Amino acid sequence: MARTRRPSPQTAAVLTALAEKGTRWSHGYDLCRALDLKAGTVYPILIRLTERGVVETSWETDPPRGRPARHLYRLTLEGAELARTVAETAPASRNAPASGPARLAPGAT
Repeated sequence: MARTRRPSPQTAAVLTALAEKGTRWSHGYDLCRALDLKAGTVYPILIRLTERGVVETSWETDPPRGRPARHLYRLTLEGAELARTVAETAPASRNAPASGPARLAPGAT
């Protein structure tokens, strides 16, 4: 029986960031900056997700002059489904109250 593991918080963040882009391509460097994660974290995640068929890659076809072509990344259909599942099963924010009515700041109506 295959064991299904929950993705790490970093992997979940990469999946979420790619899902927000929809079908548009993303550069790994832009993901690193947007998620405030190191390249040594993001690129191995992208490689694993690509090997699992969750992310597809392509080379940039028309890079700006003076810069080499970079890899581009986006979710496959399977990846979009995984991102939805991860978003649905993600634990609530640490700052959110565990239960009860929403709390308002003093002076708020």
